[in-house]
Amino acid sequence: MAFTIAIAGRPNVGKSTLFNRLTKTRHAIVSDEPGVTRDRRDGEATLASMKFRLIDTAGLEKAKAGSLQDRMRQQSQVAIEMADISLMVIDARSGILPDDAYFASQLRRSGAPVILVANKCEGKKGAEALAEAWQLGLGAPIPISAEHGEGLIDLYDSILALATDLGRNDELFDDEEELQEPIIFGEGSFSEDDEATPDIWEEDAEPEAPVRIAVVGRPNMGKSTLVNTLLGEGRLLTGPEAGITRDSIMVPFSFNNKPYEIVDTAGIRRSARISEKVEKLMVNDAQRAIQFAKVCILMLDARQPPHKQDMTIARHIADEGRALIIAANMWDDVKDKSVSIKQINDRLQTSLAQLRGVPVVPISGLYGTGLERLFQSVQMIKSIWQLRISTGRLNRWLEVMLEAHPPPLVQGRRLRIRYMTQIKSRPPTFALFVSRPADLPESYLRYLIGGLRDEFGLTGIPVRMVMRKGKNPYA
Repeated sequence: MAFTIAIAGRPNVGKSTLFNRLTKTRHAIVSDEPGVTRDRRDGEATLASMKFRLIDTAGLEKAKAGSLQDRMRQQSQVAIEMADISLMVIDARSGILPDDAYFASQLRRSGAPVILVANKCEGKKGAEALAEAWQLGLGAPIPISAEHGEGLIDLYDSILALATDLGRNDELFDDEEELQEPIIFGEGSFSEDDEATPDIWEEDAEPEAPVRIAVVGRPNMGKSTLVNTLLGEGRLLTGPEAGITRDSIMVPFSFNNKPYEIVDTAGIRRSARISEKVEKLMVNDAQRAIQFAKVCILMLDARQPPHKQDMTIARHIADEGRALIIAANMWDDVKDKSVSIKQINDRLQTSLAQLRGVPVVPISGLYGTGLERLFQSVQMIKSIWQLRISTGRLNRWLEVMLEAHPPPLVQGRRLRIRYMTQIKSRPPTFALFVSRPADLPESYLRYLIGGLRDEFGLTGIPVRMVMRKGKNPYA
């Protein structure tokens, strides 16, 4: 297991900003509102030549047993127990608060090495807080600015010293010896809007890479429960409260010996109901997860008819060109199962005709029923999504379609469709060479796309067709 460092501290001290800085990403949502982070988030961090696994946590607040805050605390506790070193972050501008003292006592009890990090150390107030921080009993505080990248050389030295004491400093470097290149820190300020490498979301370079799945839906549809069941652990916060998940959390796992990366996302409500800045960031994060997934599992509550917002999310998935599966969740609680399936299929037929044949899989995320069929559907829909059809087969099919239903006359002149070729997959996209592309009716385009779906089994995925003017380029 890689050398692991956990970031801990009370809300709003800059833990997620530090996480984003060290992982060179924008994966953790950052806001002035306290308590934005809820689930623990993993990433690969780089500090000069040093590399390690980094975990961002929600915090260690005192909370009523069983409450959402208590479950958040348990997630943070797991992260600290997994870590080789913990970074206890305080806000130097605010000074030492009672929660800081409580967190420090919790970390001291853990017995693991702790580095005290005084964030936001810019200015006179920051300097004053450093002297006050000694009372936490965690040794000398390391003054930094996570936003501007200042003080990271001191953090580097502290991590290296503790790793050396543990006899594990070699694990922080690619080579046996630490690289002897100059270490440069703090060049320029870091903004959450800056370009960063979104490594979770990048398209796969290797064809054998894991299938990336985004689990999406309205709030409280059981998305995190499904992911926890798949992982066999309480990796993500769950509960009766709507909107628990905020960040999109990606976790690698395997099912039937096949590799996957599953992304749990925040619930997506109607735009008109989204007013808070944090919720807008959450929805943007979920939409970004859709954009970089291969397959999207849309979670519905099978106990009730599909909601208008469910169809809005499904259309967004289609617009992004992703493969879609409907997971009819809470199936164990459905009394009339035939009525429930009919309601879902009828709604899909009327509201999502452009994705004819979307697989609908009844599941129970809580009890794990239906998951075998769900992942059979994932493999099937992924294969269809990345299908390539030879130009010869396409044009033989096109001849039959044109003979059965010739293009219409427009202003007394018949349109000529000369040729078709597939220009990309993921999703399948075709170029149609037409004498006058602007005059081809939308209804005829639908006729051709419907024929493509029927002939080549392109069900449950977006099919795109672009029209180009000209003759057969290969004639």
